[in-house]
Amino acid sequence: MKVIIIGSVAAGTSVAAKARRNDEKAEITLYNADSDISYSICGIPYFLGGEVEALETLTPRSAAWFKKRYNVDIFTRHEVSQIDTKQKRVIVKNLDTNEVKEDMYDILVFATGATPIKPNISGVDEEHVFQVRTIQNTAAIDQFIKENQPKKATIIGAGSIGLEMAEQLTHRGLDVTIVQRSNHVMPHFDKDMAFRVEEHLVKKGVTLLLNEEVTIISKEEVQTKSGKVIASDMVILSTGVRPNAPLAKEIGITIGETGAIAVNHKMQTNLTDIYAVGDVAESYSAITGKPIYRPLGSTANKMGRIAGDVITGGSLEHRGILGTGIVRVFDLAVGQTGLNEKEAIEEGYNIEVLHNVKPSRAEYLGGKDIVIKAIADKESGRLLGVQIVGEEGIDKRIDVFVTAITFKAKVEDLFHLDLAYAPPFSTTKDPVMYTGMALQNAIEKKNKLITPQELEERLVKGEAIQVIDTRSPKQYNFSKVEGAINIPLGDIRTKAKELNPKLPTVTYCNGGVTGNAAQNILRNLSFSDIYNLSGGNKNYQNHLKSK
Repeated sequence: MKVIIIGSVAAGTSVAAKARRNDEKAEITLYNADSDISYSICGIPYFLGGEVEALETLTPRSAAWFKKRYNVDIFTRHEVSQIDTKQKRVIVKNLDTNEVKEDMYDILVFATGATPIKPNISGVDEEHVFQVRTIQNTAAIDQFIKENQPKKATIIGAGSIGLEMAEQLTHRGLDVTIVQRSNHVMPHFDKDMAFRVEEHLVKKGVTLLLNEEVTIISKEEVQTKSGKVIASDMVILSTGVRPNAPLAKEIGITIGETGAIAVNHKMQTNLTDIYAVGDVAESYSAITGKPIYRPLGSTANKMGRIAGDVITGGSLEHRGILGTGIVRVFDLAVGQTGLNEKEAIEEGYNIEVLHNVKPSRAEYLGGKDIVIKAIADKESGRLLGVQIVGEEGIDKRIDVFVTAITFKAKVEDLFHLDLAYAPPFSTTKDPVMYTGMALQNAIEKKNKLITPQELEERLVKGEAIQVIDTRSPKQYNFSKVEGAINIPLGDIRTKAKELNPKLPTVTYCNGGVTGNAAQNILRNLSFSDIYNLSGGNKNYQNHLKSK
């Protein structure tokens, strides 16, 4: 059996490695138009910021190493330009010598990755404008900084790479401006959570321009559609990627609704004996079952292993993804998985939303607050998505939530998890457990929640609502929900008779716990329509600032 793989970064090399582990006799050849194989795209910003000392550490594998280890032939700087599916033949051009040859296959795999999107901006091809995708891009950026000593950088786009580059270029001593077309950073986050990241970026000295679009790039400045002029010595394009699928489309392979190659659970395309993996291939949501495109190295490796197994007679299948991501933004870790609030509503779910503000570990050992936004389906109780922002403990919590959603856990299941506890690592009731408990109580209407947005909307409409601030007078006087009555928790029982039990009532504290305690007391005193403010006053004030 002859296997030809087009592309040899994460997905392509994973196909080859798994196929070889299963079948020692298969003839496996990879063609790659780039000079490097199996390199870490995700590590590029950290080299540019100086955390990774040598660029070579991002390219740990060479074609020679692969040949020796797996008996796989990798030809770099070789581009597959034509494919004859009837004769199972490819035409390959050596990009260094211009020599053209043909090769035959039994199995063909597209692992052609994705291409950075170059926006239609005047000056986008200037020498000081860079994309962040390949080792060659990286070397060029590093050389430019060393030779020109730029002082000001503009980053166009505020996705993960844009934020990582903002952090790393700031560390390298540049003044950084981010220009983002939408009204918040991180497109897969809800605005109320993204705002926390935006505040942190500004705190760290990054200039952030939202709802702005770059129209002109010149040698010394960037101009926006609204007329802003930004002094800039270098520009980084972080405007996303598109699947590198023109050749696949040319031969009749079906392109999915996301723009990537449509594949089944075995990574097979609509054409016999042709597969697609990695950033060129479409995945599907493990929640909705619908097509999804979230190009990540982790998913590319997984897809490659599945295809390599199937090609050689194995039974692996792709089980979908949740679109999980995590990024470090200076002192913050920012993670998300599953559906955000907007997506869940668009999918038709009747959702419950919780903002949970809790310390990541014991406060007496320096535990810092993390903010969890969790979304659940009221009908089934199933957890649908989670977003987390904080300085520590984010990665382990998001991975627990990923596992729960993957195995279709209900929110009530989270409370019963036997999670690792010791004061240096967690709290006795871990934020994950508390998230499940609070959501379950809300779904069962024992302890109903109200989001800051919903409370504000109802107050603006003039609805008669009793809002009770359960904190100390000092905290109340410093910051509060407009119109709230200050009744500290210890006084709730005695002062409840001064309230109207028939009116909708909202209790709150700083983060949610004391507000929940007051909610319990009033509910047991026959208050019929009572809510706890999701995330407390901290979350409410954040909502007001983020508008």
